[in-house]
Amino acid sequence: MAPMPASGRAFLLALALLLVVPSCGVAEGLSTGYYAKTCPGVESAVRSVVARAVTAEPRMGASLLRLFFHDCFVNGCDGSVLLDDAPPGLVGEKGAGPNAGSVRGFEVVDAAKARVEAACNATVSCADVLALAARDAVALLGGPAWEVRLGRKDSRAASQAAANANLPGPGSSLSSLLAAFAAKGLSARDMTALSGAHTVGRARCATFRGRVNGGDANVNATFAAQLRQSCPAATTAGSDAALAPLDAETPDAFDNGYFRELTQQRGLLHSDQELFGGGKSSQDALVRKYAGNAAEFARDFAKAMVKMGNLAPAAGTAVEVRLNCREPN
Repeated sequence: MAPMPASGRAFLLALALLLVVPSCGVAEGLSTGYYAKTCPGVESAVRSVVARAVTAEPRMGASLLRLFFHDCFVNGCDGSVLLDDAPPGLVGEKGAGPNAGSVRGFEVVDAAKARVEAACNATVSCADVLALAARDAVALLGGPAWEVRLGRKDSRAASQAAANANLPGPGSSLSSLLAAFAAKGLSARDMTALSGAHTVGRARCATFRGRVNGGDANVNATFAAQLRQSCPAATTAGSDAALAPLDAETPDAFDNGYFRELTQQRGLLHSDQELFGGGKSSQDALVRKYAGNAAEFARDFAKAMVKMGNLAPAAGTAVEVRLNCREPN
């Protein structure tokens, strides 16, 4: 029997994950005018806090965007990633492998929530504040803006196990990326566009050490040699936390530079470079298109963010509008 092609294996893996991973529903009742009467100034309140934070530290824009992704991919966009541990019963998602020591931006969300609470007490969810913050962060870094549908509620619980199971890692293969996004109802095009979020931000040496120290063949030799100066094969004091830009070309500008880097085998993470294989990846044509057409990437990214932002907790999840994003009411 002839071996199954890679596309067939990816489909079967996606189907398997759809069967075993609890899928998020699509949020009902979200609208751009949800707070038109109850909190009309919510968007400007959040934007003012995010603008101050991103102006002070451009990297914070990428951190807020990543925080939103890490919320939505774990049981829907429900603010669960914002919860602290609360013994004896609540174990938060901040300690999950993909989050521990790397997710950040909680203080900015807290500040935005406080600004909103001062104007509209017990009205706007933390999940909605985070959704607005992610959109504003992208726009402030030069990326596209989109209308955020609002009306999410906050989960009263978190799931560290679900965070470990659902969030793609830096060593993910293309087939596992496709499967993880398919399990959330997101297409291959959505996955590639959303991966373009890596056009901003930094990653720790621990996440790319293997790739630049002989672990991958599809890496630009000069690029790898430069990175080995701060990220050697042998772990040294502090080297695990050494940062490198995900898009070395324009690390703090939300543009299509990430895709141009991929076409030159300069993807920082193994999972990044999996999107482009020089004719060997199913996403090669789309990567080339985005690399040459910033406007098309921006349009597709905005559409995919709206789609991802519609992911809702499973039916029956206990939800509320939290007064403090770090703990249930």
